[in-house]
Parts: sequence; structure tokens; C-alpha cells
Amino acid sequence: MSLNEKQAVKASTHTLGDANYEDHESTGAIRQADDVLLAKLGYKSEFRREFSLFETIAFAFSIMGVVASVSSTMSFPLVSGGHVGMVFGWLIPCFFVMTVAASLAELTSAMPTSAGLYYFSAKLAPPRWAPLASWITGWANVTGQVSLVCSIDFTCAQMIVTALNVGSDGAINLGAGPTFGILLAILLTHGIVCSAATAVIARLNIFYVLVNLGTTIAAIIVLLACSGDQRVSTETAFTMFENNTGWSNGGWAFLLAFTSPMWTLTGYDSAAHISEETANAARAAPIAILVGVGATASLGWLLFIAASFATASVTQLLYTDLPLPMGQLFLNVLGKHGMLAIWSLIIVVQYVTGAAQGVDASRVVFAFARDNALPGSRWWKKMHPYTHTPVNAAWLVMVLAGICGILGFSETALSSLAGASVIGLYVSYVTPIFLRITSGRTKLQPGPFTLGKWFMPIGVVAVLWVTFIVVLLVFPPEVHPTAGTMNYTVVIIMSVFIFASLSWIISARKWFKGPVRTIEDSDGLQGEDEKFKEDRVRVEETSVGSR
Repeated sequence: MSLNEKQAVKASTHTLGDANYEDHESTGAIRQADDVLLAKLGYKSEFRREFSLFETIAFAFSIMGVVASVSSTMSFPLVSGGHVGMVFGWLIPCFFVMTVAASLAELTSAMPTSAGLYYFSAKLAPPRWAPLASWITGWANVTGQVSLVCSIDFTCAQMIVTALNVGSDGAINLGAGPTFGILLAILLTHGIVCSAATAVIARLNIFYVLVNLGTTIAAIIVLLACSGDQRVSTETAFTMFENNTGWSNGGWAFLLAFTSPMWTLTGYDSAAHISEETANAARAAPIAILVGVGATASLGWLLFIAASFATASVTQLLYTDLPLPMGQLFLNVLGKHGMLAIWSLIIVVQYVTGAAQGVDASRVVFAFARDNALPGSRWWKKMHPYTHTPVNAAWLVMVLAGICGILGFSETALSSLAGASVIGLYVSYVTPIFLRITSGRTKLQPGPFTLGKWFMPIGVVAVLWVTFIVVLLVFPPEVHPTAGTMNYTVVIIMSVFIFASLSWIISARKWFKGPVRTIEDSDGLQGEDEKFKEDRVRVEETSVGSR
């Protein structure tokens, strides 16, 4: 162990006192304690811890971009239930998603590292299966992260196309090619943003959350206050069911509305992936997960209720010439100039949502590459000497997202990209949760946030829900799909699955052993005096929250 590491542990011990995080008087001491815990988990600290609790919450909340996400995915509940689809197609999944979020918050509190989900799987799986569990989780998460970047930026491009169409009174009606070009331009600018230093990214998230929250509240107010005579009755807003899917079973059609909240409520694992950049990560990260999901679920439901009241005709919104039905709804309610004003803010929200998601995805790629699990890992795990961020990983994410964007030439581009991102991410979420309630029941050393005895029932509900939603999302949005209307989710997921499976069988099973320690074994102390050993154990136990 180096002299600097010894000094960090001693300083942390001195500052921690009775092993209570709240007694920290110095931000530096908190960061030192975070680094001690990270060392215990096996990793050397390479990032600067610039994210505060508020900025971590802002990051998790901004990634879900509630007003922009609802605007992007409104077509799903409109087709799959109309008013009922908007109100209850959002509300029901939110309860189940909270079980997933709570389970992940507990794991993140115990093991706050950028490796996140695949690290959790490796530590909770039986030793024999730990590498495979880590491999599956990591690849699923990378797939979901990249698909989510693409789907967010693709809908941002659609929003820009919508604004151009309305602003020109229909004279400008861009097709798939120009939309793809706008997508590439957005990805380019996001690559630049995601290459910035951690301090810059952390401060930007304050702006992100303000514009996100402010625009969401403004959208709710204007939809309710300005809809006038076209506002429907309370009975209609909450109980009128319309099945426009072509599926004869109305119950099945309603379930397809779940795509909207499931796509929106993704990316909250970002709090885990930036935990190595967060001060007091064992507490801040789980709080960010829970607050981010809870706030997004609540505001999204209120926004859909407002949209349901303002929707005089579901059919008219579905058959609009605009790329997104929400754009038509704002046009109906506010007129051209009012629509463009609120829509411009929504575009900004979607843009910053994509930027935040790009940061998250780059951290996942960096962490997986740090454990040598990606082709060309030596390039993707490099840290920029000036920004101290994984710039190469950020640009890899943007390139892969651009390739996924080719699906934009399909009529079902959004459902395909949304399905792929949800399935990839939620498979990576549920794998460590499944291991937690099976082989890992006694392995977890809880952090400051713990579910206690409730981890089992909450975990079981989370696993069953994700199993159901994965099956649901591979179905086409309508009966008798053609090549143009097919749900291409399975193409993305299976392509990655086949690649990862073949890589494992042919090569990776021989050399991939799961997370790779980048620091000296915390238990193998050599040449240290007894007092220092006692101090080190004391700090580590405190950092994991074992009191």
C-alpha cells in the first residue's frame, strides 16, 4: 500500500470519529472515506468526486427527462387504450418499477462503484458462475445504455422535425434521411459534452434539472388551463378506453401502453455508474435512485392526466402528420406560437436528457472495459489526462448509437429502440436482484440504505415484473406486422446476445474472471503496524455501513 493510501485511511479514520457519516466536517474527509471503500471493493480511485447529493439526484432525474419522455412516447398509450392508456397505462407500471429501484438502491449503497450492476452480479453469484453472471449483466447493460442514447437522441431529432413542420405551416416535412442526419449531429455534440471534466458535467446537471422540472410543470399547467372547450369530462379522461392496436383482446392491447413508462423509467442506475465521481456515494447514490424514480413517476402521471383532459380526439392525434402526437396536442391547445414556445423547451429537455444518458453510458463502457470485457478494452478504459474522464468510451457510445440509428428508417423505429433499451437495461437490473434473493441472500454486507427483511418480497416482485415486461416488449405494436412495421427489438437484442454468447464460448470463459482488482488486495496488508491495521478495518466497516 502506498504512503498516500495510508494517509487517506488515517485521515478518514480521524475524521469519521464514531463511524457516522453525518459527523464528517470536511468534504475532503468524506471523499477519502469514499476512496477507502472503493479500494475495499477492488478499484483504484481514478475520477474526481465532484458530484454532491443534489447533483447526483439531478443527474438521475435528468436522465429520465419526464416531459420529453412523455412527449416522445405518448403514441403508445394513445394506440393501446386512449385515455385509459394514458392515465392507468402509466400508473400501474410505476408501482412495480419502484420495487426494482428499491432493490438496486440497496445494492448500490453496499457497493458504490462505476461497475455497478455487473459488479453486483459477480459478488452475489456462486463463485463458479460469477464470471458468467457478470458477463451477461455487463453486456445487457451496455446494450441497453447504447440503445437508450440512440432512442433519446432519435426522438430529439423527431422533435426538431416537428418544430420545423409547425413553424413552416407544413412546408417543411423532413423524411427519415434528414431525421437521421439530425440524429448524427446531436450525437456529435453530445460526444463533446460527455468528454468534459466531471466538475463541468456536475454543474451542468443543475441546469438540466431546472429546465426539466420547470418545463414539466409548465406543460401540466398549460394543458389544463388552455384546453378550454376541448377539455373532456373527468369520466372520459379517466375511464374512456379505445383500442387502436388491431389486437382483438382489449386487455392485451392495454398492456402495450406500458412501453411508455418503462422507457421513461430507465437509466436511474446512472447514480451507481457515477458513484466513483460522487461524494458520500454510499448514501447519495441510493437516495438519487429513489428520489429520481419517485419524482419522475409522479410528475409523469400528472402530465398524462393533463394530456388526457386536453385530448378531445384520440383518433385525430394518432393520424396527425407530425412525427409525434404530443406536438399535435400542444398545437391544438396553444396554437402555432404557443406550441413552438413550449416545444422548444421540450427539445432542450430531451437534448440534455440525451447528454446525461451519454455520460451514464460512457461510464458503463469504461467500467466494463476496465475489467477487460470489451473488444479493444485498452482503448476504452483510458482516462483523459486533463479532464480525468473516459473520453474514448464516450465517443464509442456515440458511434454505436449512430449505428443503431439506422433503424430510424423503419416505421417502428421508436418502439424497436425503446424495446431494446428497456429489455437490455432491465435484464441487467434484474440479474443481480435475482442473485440477491437466491445465492446472495447472506452475501451482501448492507450499506447505509438497506431494505432489511423486506429485500426478499420486494426482490421477488421485481424479478417477476421484469420477466413479464421483457416478454411483452418483443411483441409487435400491431397485428399482422410487415417488414416496415415489425418490432425490431428482437434483432438488436439477439444480435448482441449471439455475439456475447459466441465470445464467451469461444474465448471469454477462459480468461474473463469478473471484475478485475486495480488496487492492492485490501486484506493483504504488508509492512503495516498494528495500529494502522486496526484503523483501516474500522474505516472500511464504517464505509460499508455495517453498524
